[in-house]
Amino acid sequence: MYWLVLIVSGIFEAVWATALGLSDGLSRLVPTVVFFVALLLSMGGLAFAMKEIPTGTSYAVWVGIGASLTVIYSMATGQEPVTILKMVFILGLVGCVIGLKAVSH
Repeated sequence: MYWLVLIVSGIFEAVWATALGLSDGLSRLVPTVVFFVALLLSMGGLAFAMKEIPTGTSYAVWVGIGASLTVIYSMATGQEPVTILKMVFILGLVGCVIGLKAVSH
């Protein structure tokens, strides 16, 4: 249960980061509302997961999921170019997240 909540909160991290980028300095209403709602859900899920999963592991997994999805979204929408090296490094992040899950008790 804690791992599932952590994964979902990592997805919400990507949502709030993307919404922040689209909010134009928190001056556009809809992206700003999405930012704050996703931020609360993301932080709440991370806090819940930290009840059972160690802080370092929780945070690394949360950031890894959020960062990977944010870059993938940016590339998919043309906000930044798709390159082989970016894909390799994203796969590295995903591999590290899977590795942290694999070695957790």
